[in-house]
Amino acid sequence: MKAVIMAGGEGRRLRAVTGEGPKPLVPLLGRPLMEHILALLRRSGFTEVCAALRYRAEDIRARFGDGSALGVRLQYREEDEPLGTAGGVKHCADFIGDEDVLVVSGDAACDFDLRALFEAHRESGAAVTLALCRHPEPLSYGLTVTDGEGWVRAFIEKPDWSRVVTDLVNTGIYVLSPRALALVPEGTPFDFAKDLFPLLLRRGEKLLGVAMEGYWCDVGTPLAYYRCCADALLGRLRLEPGEGFAAPAGAEAAEPPEGGLVCDCRDRACLMGTLSELLLDMGADYEDGIRLSGARFAMHIYPEAARSAIRIAVDAEDAEYARSLALSARELAKALDL
Repeated sequence: MKAVIMAGGEGRRLRAVTGEGPKPLVPLLGRPLMEHILALLRRSGFTEVCAALRYRAEDIRARFGDGSALGVRLQYREEDEPLGTAGGVKHCADFIGDEDVLVVSGDAACDFDLRALFEAHRESGAAVTLALCRHPEPLSYGLTVTDGEGWVRAFIEKPDWSRVVTDLVNTGIYVLSPRALALVPEGTPFDFAKDLFPLLLRRGEKLLGVAMEGYWCDVGTPLAYYRCCADALLGRLRLEPGEGFAAPAGAEAAEPPEGGLVCDCRDRACLMGTLSELLLDMGADYEDGIRLSGARFAMHIYPEAARSAIRIAVDAEDAEYARSLALSARELAKALDL
C-alpha cells in the first residue's frame, strides 16, 4: 500500500517553537512529528511512501534519507512553487501510479488505524474517503456533514458557532481513488477542501466520511503543540517515544485485547467509578474491570492503559445483538462522562 506525506508547509504560526526549521521536524517526545507519522504508516502496512516537499526540503531529506532506518521505502517530490494540498499530491503522480493512495499530513499527530480507513475506502467504492474526528471546539477546523451511512453531504469551512451543525472535523487524512486524482490539474495550485471536494460533489461522485477512533491534533500553534506534548506524556496519544523519554505509566499494556468498542473519556477512573455504582445492583463483578452477565450475553468494561478511554466488549451468540448492546453501553458511558 502506498502513502503520500504532505510535508511542504512552512509553519509560520509555530515559529516560536520551530525557529526557521520545517514544521514536520518539530520534536514530539524526542522524535520529529514526521518520524511519528512514518512509524504509524509502517505499523499500518504502508511501506511505500513519498513525501511532498517545498520549504527546507533539504533538511527533511537529510533527516530521513531513504526511510530504511524506519522500515519504509521513502521517496521525495519537491515543488518549485506552492501547489496547494491537492496540487502537491498530484506532483507525486508518477509515484502513485494507477492505485488508491493514502494522504496524510507530516505535521499532525495521530494514532488512527490507517489500515482500517484504507479498507473502508476500498469496500465503499468512494472517490475519496476522509478521516474525520469528533472535536468539542471545532471552530478552527473544516467541518464535514455526513448522512447516516457516512456519505458526505456538505463541507463547512472554519465556521463561527452560529454555523456549527456537527462536531466532525476534517483531519486532512484521505484515501484517494485514481479517478479523484485525475481531476487535479498538473502544475497548478489546487486544494482538497476548496477545489477538489466541491468539484467531486458537483459531479455526483461519492465521498465517504469515517469517524475515526483515537487521537488527532493539528499541531498548528504553540498552544496546540504544548497540549499535544502533554497528551503524549500522559498516554492519550499512543506513539513510540524517543530515547530519554519514559513511556507513560502502563504503556507496556498499550496493545488492547482484540474486540470491543472504545469510548474516549475525560477521566477513565472517574467514569469507571460511575459505571460501577450504576451496575452494582445488576450483579456486576469487579475483579477484572466490570463484568456483567445475562441470559444472552457477557459484557466486559475496562480502562485502556495508554490513554483516557474505556473499552466495552460483549460476547453473545447473536453477533448483531452483541454489537447493539456494546453500542448502547458506549452511548451510556458517553452520557455519564460529565
